[in-house]
Amino acid sequence: MSEQTTNRASAPIEPVRPVAQVPEKPSLDGLEDRWSQLWGEHGTYAFDGDAPREQVFSIDTPPPTASGSLHIGHVFSYTHTDCLARYQRMRGREVFYPMGWDDNGLPTERRVQNYYGVQVDTTLAYEPGFTPPFAGDVPKKHRPTPISRQNFVELCLTLAAEDEKSFEQVFRYLGLSVDWAQTYQTISPTSQQTSQRAFLRQLARGEAYQIEAPTLWDVTFQTAVAQAELEDREREGAYHRISFHGPDGPVFIETTRPELVAACVALVAHPDDERYQPLFGTSVTSPVFGVEVPVLAHGLADPEKGAGIAMICTFGDTTDVTWWRELNLPTRTIVGRDGRILADPPEAIVSESGRAAYAELVGLTVFSAQKTMVELLTASGDLHGEPRKISHPVKFYERGDKPLEIVSSRQWYARNGGRDSDLREALIKRGKELEWHPGYMESRYENWVDGLAGDWLLSRQRFFGVPFPVWYRLDESGEVRYDDPLVPAEDRLPIDPSTDVPEGYTVEQRGVPGGFVGDPDVLDTWATSSLTPQLAGRWERDPEFFAKVFPYDIRPQGHDIIRTWLFSTVVRANAEHDSLPWRHAAISGWILDPDRKKMSKSKGNVVTPLGLLEQHGSDAVRYWSASARLGADTAFDEGQMKIGRRLAIKLLNASKFALSFAGDDPVTLDPAAVTEPIDRALLATLADVVETATAGFEAFDHARALENTESFFWTFTDDYLELVKDRAYGGEAAGVTPEAIASARAALWLSLDTLLRLFAPFLPFATEEVWSWWREGSVHRAAWPTSDLLREAAADGDPALLPAAGTALAALRKVKSEAKVSQRAPFASAELVLPAGQRELLAAVVADLRAAGRVNGDLTLAEATDGAAGVQVRGDLLPPEPKQPR
Repeated sequence: MSEQTTNRASAPIEPVRPVAQVPEKPSLDGLEDRWSQLWGEHGTYAFDGDAPREQVFSIDTPPPTASGSLHIGHVFSYTHTDCLARYQRMRGREVFYPMGWDDNGLPTERRVQNYYGVQVDTTLAYEPGFTPPFAGDVPKKHRPTPISRQNFVELCLTLAAEDEKSFEQVFRYLGLSVDWAQTYQTISPTSQQTSQRAFLRQLARGEAYQIEAPTLWDVTFQTAVAQAELEDREREGAYHRISFHGPDGPVFIETTRPELVAACVALVAHPDDERYQPLFGTSVTSPVFGVEVPVLAHGLADPEKGAGIAMICTFGDTTDVTWWRELNLPTRTIVGRDGRILADPPEAIVSESGRAAYAELVGLTVFSAQKTMVELLTASGDLHGEPRKISHPVKFYERGDKPLEIVSSRQWYARNGGRDSDLREALIKRGKELEWHPGYMESRYENWVDGLAGDWLLSRQRFFGVPFPVWYRLDESGEVRYDDPLVPAEDRLPIDPSTDVPEGYTVEQRGVPGGFVGDPDVLDTWATSSLTPQLAGRWERDPEFFAKVFPYDIRPQGHDIIRTWLFSTVVRANAEHDSLPWRHAAISGWILDPDRKKMSKSKGNVVTPLGLLEQHGSDAVRYWSASARLGADTAFDEGQMKIGRRLAIKLLNASKFALSFAGDDPVTLDPAAVTEPIDRALLATLADVVETATAGFEAFDHARALENTESFFWTFTDDYLELVKDRAYGGEAAGVTPEAIASARAALWLSLDTLLRLFAPFLPFATEEVWSWWREGSVHRAAWPTSDLLREAAADGDPALLPAAGTALAALRKVKSEAKVSQRAPFASAELVLPAGQRELLAAVVADLRAAGRVNGDLTLAEATDGAAGVQVRGDLLPPEPKQPR
C-alpha cells in the first residue's frame, strides 16, 4: 500500500477484565447473533467522517444485485474485502466501508414478473392500491397479468426492499464490518439524481449523443444490448448452399441464416480471391425474391469460410453492420423487435412471386422462418444438397435465452474509446496507473479497451430504471425533433419525463403537435452502477465528505465484470474528475462447482449461503473464503469449512487454557517476565509471523497472512502448549522455579494477545468472544500487532528451538502410539538420540520435554553417531497400574 499508518496504540492495551469471565465450556454457538447485535449497538464499525483524509481508507464496495437471494460467491468475495477492511481498521485507519444495493434493472424486473405473475402494458393507466394476483406462488400455466408501468415499478420497489433486508441479514451473520449507516440503493431518488446529473454533464460535454443505427437486440426482453453484455454460446447450426443468379450462371453462397435472403443487400468476397474477381462490379439476383444485388469486395470476407463469398444482410451479425456501413449499402429490414418477420416486405421486392413468397414468412419467428425459407428454396431449386451441420458461436445477451438479432433503433451512446483513439489511449493509461491485485488482471482490462468496437450503449427499453432526464419537442405535424432535446436544470433532478413537464410547457401539451414527449427509455444499469464512488461518497451533496473518500483506496470485484463495472467506472471518473476512481483494484476469482464450472444463478448450480453459515459457523465459512488468494478460481469445499470450524473451536479452547492460570486477577502483559529459552523461542517465531502477516496484508495477500498465522497456531497448540503445560500449572517438572512458571504464563498471554489480533480479520466472532473474556472494548478496534513487544520479550530466543523441541516431543509420543498405550503412560527413563548439532540446542528445554513426555526418571540427550536425521528414543515405558477393585 502506498501509505503506512501507525497503530492506535504503541503497545498492547493493559487488560482489566478478570479471567473469571471465561466460560466453563466455550462454544461457537450463538456468537453470530450476539456479537452482530453488540457491534451494531456499540457502533464498532461506524465511520468517523471527521477524520482527516490521510487517515481514511475508503472501499468502493460492490452493490449486489437485489433480486432473489445471495449465493456462496458473494460470501467468498465479500469476505476478502472484509478481511482487508478489518486489517486497515486495526492499523489505525478510519475505514469507509459502505454497502449498496443494485436494485434497478432487468434482474429485478424478471424477479417481479416471476414472483407476482405480472407484466407491463404501457397502455394501461395506474391503478391505486393494486394488489398483485400472486406473491411467490405463481402457477406454471398462469398467463401474466398486465399492469401499468407505474404499478409495476411500485412492485419492483417493494420486492427489492424485502430482498435487501434478507441480504443484510446474511451479511451481518457473515460478520461483514460494514457501516450499515452508509447504505444506498441504485434506484433511490438520490441515486437517480446523481445518475441523471452525470448524464446531463456528459451531454453538455458532447460525450453523450443519440443516433439511429443497427443495434444488438434481445427479442425476449425487447431491449438493446451493449457490447459488454454479450456472451458467445456454442450452438448447433447448418450451412445451406444457395444459388444466386448471375449473368453467366449461378453464384453459390453458404449461409447459416437462409431466412435472411429477403434482407440481402449485396454479396461480398475478399478482393484477392481470384474465384470472384471477375464478379466484382457486377450484379446477381437473389433466389425466390428476384432482387438485384451487387457483388462487392471487402477485406473482412474470409476465403476459407463457406464458399468464400457471403451475402450481406441487414442485419445477420456484426460483420454485416461493418460491411453495410463501410460499403454504404441500403437497409432492408425484415426482423422486428419481437424477433418475428415484419409484415411489410422490403421495397426492393417488387415481383408478384417474390411478395407472395415473403407473405409466407410474415409473423414467423426467426426459427420458423428458416424452416419455411428452406422449403421455398427447395421448391425454387436454389437449395443445393443437404444442409451441412456445424457447431458455431452465437451471440446472446448474457441474461437472455435466445440469440440476439440486429435491428435499427434510436439509442443513446456515450464515448468510451470505441470510436476515439485518443480517448482509448487515455483509458489504457488509466489502467496502467491503477494498482492491480493480482497484477496480471491489468491485461484483461487493456484487452477489453483495445477490442472495443463502438461506444457505450446507454439506453435500455425497459421499465424499472433511471429515466433519461430528457424531453423532445414535437413539430407542428407531431414529428419528434430528436436533434434538439429539452433538458432540466440540475436543481430539478431527479425527474421522470413520463410524468414531469419541461420548463415552458404545460401538462396539456404532452403528446400533441407543437408540444413535447418524454424520452421513454431508462439508463443502462451500469450507467448508474459506474457511479458507485459518487453515490456512496455523496458527490455534489457533501463536497467535504466526498473529498475525504474520493479517490477511493480500493475497488474489490470479480474478474468477470472488469469489462463492465470496473471499465465503466474508470470512464466516468476520467471524464468527470480527470482521475482514477480508486488507487487499487482487488480482483476475486469465481467459485467453481464440482464439475469445475462457474457457479451462477443462470446455470442453476449455486449454493445459498445462510444454511452453510448456520451449519458450519460464519468463522468457518470465512476461513474457507479467506484461504483463497485474489484472482484464483476456487472450488466450493465444505471440507475446508470443517477445518475452519475446528480452528475456531481450538482457538476458544486454547484461549481458555492460556487464561486458566490467572484466576480472578487481571492479566498483565510483561515482556520482562519471559526468561525461559523455549518461551523466548516461541515469541521470536511469533514476531516473524506478525511481520509476514503484515507484509501479506500490505501486498493485498490476505491468504498469505492467514496461512502463516494458522501454521504457527497449530505449532503453538500441538507442541508449545504441551511442552509448557506442566510448568505453567506450577507442576513438579525438574528445576521449575517461580520465575519459570511466570515465564510460561507471560509467553502464553503475549501469544494469545497477538494471535487474537492476527486472527481477528478472518475469525471475527471467535476472536471477539475470547477478547471479551479478558479485555475491554473490541479486538476489531484494537491495534494490529507489531513485532516490537514480542522481540523485546524474546530477547536472544532462538526460533530453531521450537521446531526441534516439537520434533523431540513427537518422537516420545510416537513410542507410546506404537505401543498402543495412553499418552499419559510414563517412561521409567528415556534417552533422545538427536541429529548432529541439536543436543546443545535441546538442552535448554529438557525439563519441559521430561514433563510433557511423562518421563519419571532421567531424560538424557545423545547425538547420533550414524548420521541419522530423525530423533530416536531409547527408554522403557512403565507398565500400567493395576485397576483397583470397586
